Amino acid sequence: MKKIPLLDLKAQMAPIREELLQAVAKVLDNGQYIMGPEVKAFEEEVARYVGVKHAIGVANGTDALLLALDAAGVGAGDEVITTPFTFFATAEVVSQLGATPVFVDIDEKTYNIDVKQIEAKITDKTKAIIPVHIFGQPANMDEIMALAEAHNLFVLEDSAQALGSEYKGRKIGTLGHAATYSFFPTKNLGGYGDGGMVVTNDDELAQKIRILRVHGSNPKYYHSMIGYNSRLDEMQAAMLRIKLRHLDDWNNGRRERAALYNELLKDTPLITPFAAEDRKHIYHLYIVQADDRDQLMAYLKEKGISTGVYYPVPLHQQDVYKPLGYEKGSLPVSEYMSNRTFALPLYAELETETIHMIVDTIKEYYANN
Repeated sequence: MKKIPLLDLKAQMAPIREELLQAVAKVLDNGQYIMGPEVKAFEEEVARYVGVKHAIGVANGTDALLLALDAAGVGAGDEVITTPFTFFATAEVVSQLGATPVFVDIDEKTYNIDVKQIEAKITDKTKAIIPVHIFGQPANMDEIMALAEAHNLFVLEDSAQALGSEYKGRKIGTLGHAATYSFFPTKNLGGYGDGGMVVTNDDELAQKIRILRVHGSNPKYYHSMIGYNSRLDEMQAAMLRIKLRHLDDWNNGRRERAALYNELLKDTPLITPFAAEDRKHIYHLYIVQADDRDQLMAYLKEKGISTGVYYPVPLHQQDVYKPLGYEKGSLPVSEYMSNRTFALPLYAELETETIHMIVDTIKEYYANN
């Protein structure tokens, strides 16, 4: 039985394998492995691609969030508003800085933070808002920025899943005060190891992050603040430079396959992804809803089709955040979706025949149940 993966990184790599090997050889021949010319060039290329002044490479997407918030002055006693329907790192970094994450429920269509509920959670301790452009669809940034301006709040776009997406014609990463990206291998622009980046138009913030990523030193061995050891690896930067050239094509390939799924699944009980008209959704994951999710996923697994749950436990219900006092039912949409949503295979190299086969298997399940 042929197995269909959720994501096939080997299929993505095959056409660019020689380019990647040449990039690696170039770094080996250069002999500069930390903060070298490849990192500098990649930072410049991402800044141009997004349309910002500064791009600062760091060790991973979690560190990108951490350093950006630290540079913005988030610390003990502060509150940071964000979504519970995301990967743990979004809230984790807030806690690591001694601040408290404040969770706001999500919009049932986009799965992004529900902007109508944010203002009620703002207090005199609120320092920042972290909207997450979940699954590759931008959050409602106009309303978020209006709230931030009214209450003097820092906005950090968690764009780990959204590099290349757009909001009203503008690239994600240009809308808040800063934005972060992850280059974890499964991301739309994924490396062959960990990596992350912060982008911003704020000169002072960018300079602070550059200092923080090298132990708070500027120049070397002269330390003006307590920092981190968080640098984007030179080898990863070299390979990511190759992959960045293909990102738009890959994202478009995902969008085309998502559209095919939407068409083929419209007569099934599944609820397919909603895409707002004024946004460019890049489908980091193709997320559907099902009443009988676990049974359907088990059936697909039997047929060799991989799926994944994103996310099984919303952040406000995680054990570590129980002391925050969120009761069951306090964020009902997030809780509801955590029991219904799952991802079907999606990547730019996924053959249309395979999508037809996946959908036929889903229809077969419902015909028998």
